[in-house]
Amino acid sequence: MANVIKKVVPMLDRILILRAEVKTTTAGGILLPEDSVPKEMQGVVVAVGPGARNPVGAGHLPVAVKEGDRVLLPKYGGTKVDMDDKREYVLFRESDILAKLE
Repeated sequence: MANVIKKVVPMLDRILILRAEVKTTTAGGILLPEDSVPKEMQGVVVAVGPGARNPVGAGHLPVAVKEGDRVLLPKYGGTKVDMDDKREYVLFRESDILAKLE
């Protein structure tokens, strides 16, 4: 049975981010091993949860980012999500995201 994820819907204030590709080739054409290249600290928002529950009333608090936004990520943290397309997806809480890039 194929282990295929068709759609990921984050819960509450969680945000699914596609981490930016790391350059593994220098300007001179030298190939670098992936272990020696630092993680890219930027990404694109792929999916957004409905927001944290409102402690005062009913409903959810709105999330500050939307799908397609570019964001600045912390160096460590997040939960890796494996998908079939071999790209790096990470699940963060809204409070973990450092900035929205414009």
